[in-house]
Amino acid sequence: MGSGNRLLLFVTALATIVMFSGLAMGGELTKEEALGKKLFFDKISSPDSMACAECHGPEVGFTGPNPGTNMHGAVYMGAMPQRFGNRKPPSAAYATLSPVFHYDTSEGLFVGGNFWNGRATGEILGNPAADQALGPFLNPVEQNNDSKKAVCEQVAASKYADMWVEVWGEEISCETNALVEENYDRIGLAIGAYEGSPEVNSFTSKYDLYLSGKVKLTKKEKKGMALFNGKAMCSACHPSNPDEEGNPPLFTDFTYDNLGVPRNPENPWYAMDEVYLDDGSEINPLGKKWVDKGLAEFLETRPEWSDLADENMGKQKVPTLRNVGKAPGKKFPKAYTHNGYFKSLWSTVHFYNTRDTKGSKNSKGAKSSKGTCSDLFTTEAEALKMDCWPAPEIAANVNDAELGDLGLTLEEEEAIVAFMETLSDGYFKP
Repeated sequence: MGSGNRLLLFVTALATIVMFSGLAMGGELTKEEALGKKLFFDKISSPDSMACAECHGPEVGFTGPNPGTNMHGAVYMGAMPQRFGNRKPPSAAYATLSPVFHYDTSEGLFVGGNFWNGRATGEILGNPAADQALGPFLNPVEQNNDSKKAVCEQVAASKYADMWVEVWGEEISCETNALVEENYDRIGLAIGAYEGSPEVNSFTSKYDLYLSGKVKLTKKEKKGMALFNGKAMCSACHPSNPDEEGNPPLFTDFTYDNLGVPRNPENPWYAMDEVYLDDGSEINPLGKKWVDKGLAEFLETRPEWSDLADENMGKQKVPTLRNVGKAPGKKFPKAYTHNGYFKSLWSTVHFYNTRDTKGSKNSKGAKSSKGTCSDLFTTEAEALKMDCWPAPEIAANVNDAELGDLGLTLEEEEAIVAFMETLSDGYFKP
């Protein structure tokens, strides 16, 4: 695509994707948002079995909606059976509000971008969420389309193709490489517009209503909020207060951190050395020897940042905590952290609290003997039963200043969970 067209798309992205300056509550979707919604829920894959929504279900806050998958591997199967990626789906909600990926020289930190390792930078379309939307279509372990043209042609043949004219002023065409490039980017922009709409970023949680003074938190929720902002130090990475302009908090600072999370032994990626692509190559040649480098994996591909890879080894994107507890029911399982090792909000908080302690109390409050937990492939359930945590997948750069031995009681852990459950959208209608 020519630089002029790319610049036009960049400007369009900034103008159409909802940012703080244009936050809206409720109302109809714009034409571009409506087109993006069609694209988001359409099974644009090969074979035609997988949509964005397969991994980003609205009923669970636009992350993984399958309870069986969440309880085990946490990584979702692609359009081609037996093919899996390596990380659990991040939430698509509030993703449009992440800044373009950059290095903050004053803080010495990388900020922004999307995907767990930041590789959807926003440098292409002006917003990381729009860049991210284009990735899974061509990924052989996700939607598995063999080219941008194949994606373009599926959209051109869709029942909603007439919406293209309403949004872009012309019919979608896939006849030349230039048109394919332009329209493929437009697909990303439209999906990004939907993900930035009030339907996805609704700010309709109990906490939002509390901030506006229209509802009170329970005693337990209020205690959890105080701990979240104080003793537990959660707000250090997940700011909970409105910004200086009064915009509601996003519960992420968009940075990257290594929490010392263990490997998830049920991650299907470890078995991808026995599954092959169409060209005969192994999906994951390293098998169980594969290690998730996180942000460093992406930095190694960028000459201007490759020298900073080692100090960012094992770091993953700090996710928003909005909708972190959102589920169809109380017993619906969700997976947490980048590899889905944790299966409940409580166990995640418990890990933050006890990662570096010995002889911590188990979930029933009884003292148990500390297990060795030396096996790197120990499940969360086994770790809780033995009352220990396995070694981190990557020991370098582990954050030991803000988690690991917080000294929280079980009652305090549960209060923090109760507070985080107030962050689920859908508590009220705007």
